[in-house]
Amino acid sequence: MKFFKEFRKQEVLALLYRIFLAYVFYQVARLLFWFFNKELIKVDSVSDYFNIAYHGIAFDTTAILYTNALFILLSLIPIVINTKKVYQTILFWLYFVTNGIAYAMNFGDFVYYKFAQARLTSTALQVAKHESNIFKVFTVSIVQHPFVLIWFVVLMSLWVFLYKKIKIEPQKPVKLIPYFIWSILVLCGTAVLAVGGIRGDFKHSTRPINLVDANRFVVNPLQGNIVLNSTFSFFRTLGTNNFKEVHFVDDKFIADNVQPYKIYDRKVENRPNIVIFIVESFGREYSGAFNKDKNINGYVSYTPFIDSLAGHSLIFPNMFANGRQSIHGMSSVLAGIPSLTDAFTSSPYSNQKIQSIVSVCNELGYDTSFYHGAPNGSMGFLGFGNILGFKHYFGKNEFNHDEDFDGMWAIWDEPFLQYFAKNVGKKQPFMSTVFTASSHHPFKIPEKYKGKFKKGTIEMHEPIQYTDYAIKKYFETVKKEPWFNNTIFVFTGDHTNQIAYGEYEKAMNRFAVPLIFYSPNPQYNLKGVDPEVAQQIDIYPTLADLIGYNKQIRSWGRSLVSDKKYPAIVVNSDGSTEQFIIGNHMYRFDGREITGIYEKNDLGFTNNLMGKLKTPETEKEMQTAKAWYQDYMDRVINRKLH
Repeated sequence: MKFFKEFRKQEVLALLYRIFLAYVFYQVARLLFWFFNKELIKVDSVSDYFNIAYHGIAFDTTAILYTNALFILLSLIPIVINTKKVYQTILFWLYFVTNGIAYAMNFGDFVYYKFAQARLTSTALQVAKHESNIFKVFTVSIVQHPFVLIWFVVLMSLWVFLYKKIKIEPQKPVKLIPYFIWSILVLCGTAVLAVGGIRGDFKHSTRPINLVDANRFVVNPLQGNIVLNSTFSFFRTLGTNNFKEVHFVDDKFIADNVQPYKIYDRKVENRPNIVIFIVESFGREYSGAFNKDKNINGYVSYTPFIDSLAGHSLIFPNMFANGRQSIHGMSSVLAGIPSLTDAFTSSPYSNQKIQSIVSVCNELGYDTSFYHGAPNGSMGFLGFGNILGFKHYFGKNEFNHDEDFDGMWAIWDEPFLQYFAKNVGKKQPFMSTVFTASSHHPFKIPEKYKGKFKKGTIEMHEPIQYTDYAIKKYFETVKKEPWFNNTIFVFTGDHTNQIAYGEYEKAMNRFAVPLIFYSPNPQYNLKGVDPEVAQQIDIYPTLADLIGYNKQIRSWGRSLVSDKKYPAIVVNSDGSTEQFIIGNHMYRFDGREITGIYEKNDLGFTNNLMGKLKTPETEKEMQTAKAWYQDYMDRVINRKLH
């Protein structure tokens, strides 16, 4: 027995047991993550799930080693007192404080994933720093999803119980030299294993595994979110910068096939006013006008006013968002800048001169303004609005009637849209953007409207009806304004939200938002249904065209009302991989290589044709996707967005 004191057998075995427990509970969290999101991430069989869970071990290893690095070091460092009760108590608290926080990230994702459509990353810190109500949001989320907290408490209690089943008896080494030599050898061996575990590979020739690598082990890209764990995705993205210059093609290929500069030559004598509605969480699935040909069994619309307005407008039923969060929607809609794996708006490159519909309107003498009913600075809108050059910003501070505050995020949509209707138009022409707020978690409506709207099948259905009603009341007011008849109204969503129908569970349809161009003035000819694919970054060049801006514009989007046929390249990102729609195909790109080719109508990415489909058309489209990415990185990094 004395022999083993120097070789610290019980301490090493106890450490292995404690780390093994972390693996077990991470797999339990993975199963629960899938259970809470199984309607969003389809798994065909038990064997498929076990295959996913098996490949998740590599990502769990990285997360567990990140979290337990100090614990492992203190467990093995040779300081003689390791086995004493006080020291083991310190280790116990270190183990459960660090692992408890890391483990809680996964439980937060049980709910967060439904809204973000991606695992937790460090970008959440960028969002949180602009909000003063994070604790309240957290509290409300717990109240609305008590079983998440219950599962966390139960599993952490079980974890503590199992940890205590193996106790370390106090021992003092008899021979110190073997004790120190053995300890150093174990530490060195552990360090080598830890480096390999954190990297995900022991080969020097490979880079550390990241979020993209989760897609290597699944058929459906959405299943990559089960392979991952939230601790890994958060830590792996801390301090990362995925903005890197690349070179795939020459400049001529970009100029010919991406065409990042456009010129439109429409002649406009009496420039129209512009009103842009970015409607919070306005998924395309909520509006009947955009689902007439989708053949969705039992479909119900929850936007009666928008549906009626669409009948007198130009609409795009195959429209996609270029980002996953509200601030992404702002940069996409107004500046034509999508967010890829990393958000442009939270990058070091966002504070630069940017040509946008705001700068174009400013140049043409428009009065430009931005409205959002949250506390000024919320979501980063005020800061980015200043970068874009809005002349005026109106938020909760300027509204100055806190009795209309929803208690969580912002002023209720109805009173704020009435304020918006009456406050614009004092100087013409004007361009004004309003970002609504009420159709959002925690899915509440004003007390006076309780019972007015149908509940629907998901929480989102009631508040989106309230926002639709608020927009109806807005139009009742602005129809009386002298500027109304010479105004172009644009409606889109910033991103999607809860899903009720299987059609919108498909991966690309997670970005499905509506797009409406409406004007009471017939000269703009904004009528009809256009089935072509469209995206948020098309809004800026379309409006620049409609108001008669005849100079060169920098835009990856294109005017949707021009006879000029610039390339249609739809792009967005699921948080780890970029997604393109080009021609008749969709492509997935990891920043280095094309990893998937799909037919244009395979919105769920179910049949990867990589290696099966090789034609001159697809070869050129793949090069075009890479060229687009190269140009994006070049312009963002080298500050060429003006």
